[in-house]
Amino acid sequence: MPNCDINLNEWRDRAIAFESALNSVVLGLNKQVRSLTIAIFSRGHVLLEGDVGVGKTTLLRAAARLLGGEYQRIEGAIDLMPSDFLYHAYLDQNGQPAVAPGPLLQHEEALAVFFFNEINRARPQAHSLLLRLMAERSVNAFNREYHFPHLTVFADRNRLEREETFELPAAARDRFFMEISIDAPSDRDSQRDLMFNQRFHNVDALIDTLQAGLVPYSDLNSVADAVQSSVRAELPLQDYAVNLWRALRNPADAGVMLDDVDTSRLVSGGASPRGMAMLMRAARCRAWLEGRDYLSPDDIREVFHDTVTHRVFFTPAYELRREILAPQLLNSVIDKVSAP
Repeated sequence: MPNCDINLNEWRDRAIAFESALNSVVLGLNKQVRSLTIAIFSRGHVLLEGDVGVGKTTLLRAAARLLGGEYQRIEGAIDLMPSDFLYHAYLDQNGQPAVAPGPLLQHEEALAVFFFNEINRARPQAHSLLLRLMAERSVNAFNREYHFPHLTVFADRNRLEREETFELPAAARDRFFMEISIDAPSDRDSQRDLMFNQRFHNVDALIDTLQAGLVPYSDLNSVADAVQSSVRAELPLQDYAVNLWRALRNPADAGVMLDDVDTSRLVSGGASPRGMAMLMRAARCRAWLEGRDYLSPDDIREVFHDTVTHRVFFTPAYELRREILAPQLLNSVIDKVSAP
């Protein structure tokens, strides 16, 4: 049952205000902003992917300010090691070796947002620490365990440059609630604004215009639980969701066909129970934002790509074409499976 102490109507108004505030600092990204809002109110971690200079960092910094709490950032680099998250060694004023907490440990439970910039520039060793952080919201250091109950991990990945980069392992990608693709706006008015409206030229000043803590980060766990409990899924909708899952795992058996693809040999894994549970979590949150207490097929379809694409893995013969094949597969599955 929903938490009776939480007024979900008031929180929906806050969520819409949060969404509106984000749209005020980035242009032409309404769909992506909605996805980010869903992820945050579902208590999920977010990976943004896009070209250079399209607003990924601005969007994540804006979300962090609106959530309030403490914020830390680390830059992906080829020499980044797990210890760099936890501590840094230096010489004190007496010339003696000393150790200070790293970006992850400085604020302990008050840490609300941890931003990993250019995550694909970091080696797999760094990804391994991030894996536990996202899965358990905790790490071990200095002979104790640190907990981050309110933490949201944001990361971004530059898809333009491939030199000195490392692909995220499947386990790490699966920990991201959503992978959201960010592209430059295509309409002329937005392009003109971004070029000539000086408001968008100073990112620090732009972020400062937002209300810090508009959505208090420390309340989100309780709000997310209440949202999930308040949205029901009728049996026909449950059957529809299960049929989507089955078609993803065995597209050939579902009659899914793609040009120049043997769909019986396309999918090697993925679309796990955890991933599909995240799909439904996102769909419930979307229904709540739309003012409903029940799921509809549209709720699932609207979050399908952002929550599932990065959780489907292809056989080696097709993996190099995944940027083209993954959206084609998901669109074909949605088209093939009948909605109630």
